[in-house]
Amino acid sequence: QVQLVESGGGLVQAGGSLRLSCAASARTFISLPMGWFRQAPGKEREFVAAISWSGGTTDYADFVKGRFTISRDRAKNTVYLQMNSLKPEDTAVYSCAADTLLFSRTTMAGYWGQGTQVTVSS
Repeated sequence: QVQLVESGGGLVQAGGSLRLSCAASARTFISLPMGWFRQAPGKEREFVAAISWSGGTTDYADFVKGRFTISRDRAKNTVYLQMNSLKPEDTAVYSCAADTLLFSRTTMAGYWGQGTQVTVSS
């Protein structure tokens, strides 16, 4: 069974940093764009960042540009999201996704992880 498993969430103070990881269970994901979405309570899921299969192309939502960095290690089938200068409004469940159309920022990606909670206190 193909799986995406996130880790690295937690509680951090405003201005702090966290690094999320998303490990893919199958080499299938090596050829797919991967990325991160988030969903805060009472809000719709929103795009955060995406990275191409090669790692050479990235895309970020405006609200994280300059603060978050997405990267991938193809040898480890893992995608990372380094989050710096965190704000209380970044509090959400962050989910990893994989899909050929991920750069369209679609929330209808084919593969999803279970999500990891990120809470930023003020």
